[in-house]
This record gives sequence, structure tokens and C-alpha cells, in this order.
Amino acid sequence: MSQTHFGYETVDEQEKARRVRGVFDSVAPKYDVMNDLMSMGLHRAWKAYTVLVANVAPGAQVLDIAGGTGDLALAFAKKVGSTGRVVHTDINEAMLRTGRDRLLDAGVVLPTAVCDAEKLPFADASFDVVSVAFGLRNMTHKEAALAEMNRVLKPRGKLLVLEFSKVAQPLAKAYDWYSFNVLPLLGRWVAGDEASYRYLAESVRMHPGQEELKALMRKCGFGHVDYHNLTGGVVALHVGIKC
Repeated sequence: MSQTHFGYETVDEQEKARRVRGVFDSVAPKYDVMNDLMSMGLHRAWKAYTVLVANVAPGAQVLDIAGGTGDLALAFAKKVGSTGRVVHTDINEAMLRTGRDRLLDAGVVLPTAVCDAEKLPFADASFDVVSVAFGLRNMTHKEAALAEMNRVLKPRGKLLVLEFSKVAQPLAKAYDWYSFNVLPLLGRWVAGDEASYRYLAESVRMHPGQEELKALMRKCGFGHVDYHNLTGGVVALHVGIKC
């Protein structure tokens, strides 16, 4: 059986999928609160910038992958209007239920589906925009997932990947200390789960950096790829245009 990484551990691919599912089953109830605490609220600005760069028009077809608690889906729904469509998806049912309930509380009803980004259940050239925020690093076969995102995009369609990335060198020591000391403690105190937040910190370090991800997106069929470093590279927004 093929092996991959789960944080800093080397595990079987099927074991990684099971353990990642366990992480998000555990963190789903406190996910939004923890996001605010971990990023000091900056995740809201990062997502708002993503929506700005997406430049979604009324009537557009949008697919939000690893949509979790629905931040991007809700923002995109306001942009596409009644003539457009936003499909809210996640591989983790607990996260998707939390997001669906949050969307309903906001008075927004969207198509919602549990699906694997590596095997998307949508026809070729179905969407104008595909987004994935803080989900790509947890996917076992990133190349397969990116190829699927390319497949379901219309020609000249846009992929937006918002993800933790390689922080600028002057910030590296402080960022590492915060990630491996403060985040697990926050996870223990707020969510009652230190191990899941230690995994999240490790998974960031195992994810491709800015240039590596850019090259991978090009390899998967995106003719033009650019990235925007946010907060000193703590997060990067990669934008790919389908040929």
C-alpha cells in the first residue's frame, strides 16, 4: 500500500484519510471560534480578499471545495445572486453539516454535497470559479485534486487556492514557536483537542511552498498561475486560469 504523510508521521494512504476525517470530526463544533483565535481574526480578511480576487459576476457558477463552515460559499452566494449557483462541498460530513446549518441561519440555501476533491461528481466545464480554502494541504493526492478542479472549470475559468504557505524568513522563528506552543494549547483549552491542532501545525510545514504549488498547478493544466502572499506569507492565495 502506498504511503504518505500525516503531519510529520508517515502513514498508509487509507490511514491518512481516516485520521484527517477524525481531526475534522473533532474540530467541527469549535472550528469558527478556533479560526478567530488562531489567526486573531485575520482569516476573515484573507477570505474577503479571495472573494475580491475571484471577481464573481451575477449568474456565475461557483464550486466551493472543502467549504467547511461556509464562509466563502456565503460570500459567493451574495455575488452570484438569484441567477447564479454556489455548490458547497466538503469530504467531511461533520464540517459540512456545521456549514449548512450556519448558511441556513443566514437565510441562504445552497446545493450541499459530501464529495472527494480527487473524484468530483460534476461534469466537465461546469463552473466559472472553483475555490478551496485551507483544504488542499489535507488532500492525499494534491495533483489528482488539482486536475479534477481543472476538469470541472470552464475554459478561462478561475481556480482560487487559499492556503497556509511558507512564511517570510524574518517571521519564521516566531511563527514556529506560536504554531507548536500556542496553537495546541488553544486547541486543548477551547476545543478540548490538543492533538488535532498539533497535526494542523505540522500539516502546514508539509504543504508545498508558494513556488512549488505554482508549478504543480501549471503541471495540472492551468495556463497562467500567480500567487499573492498575505500576512508575510503565513497564507498565500494562488490563482490559476484554465487554458
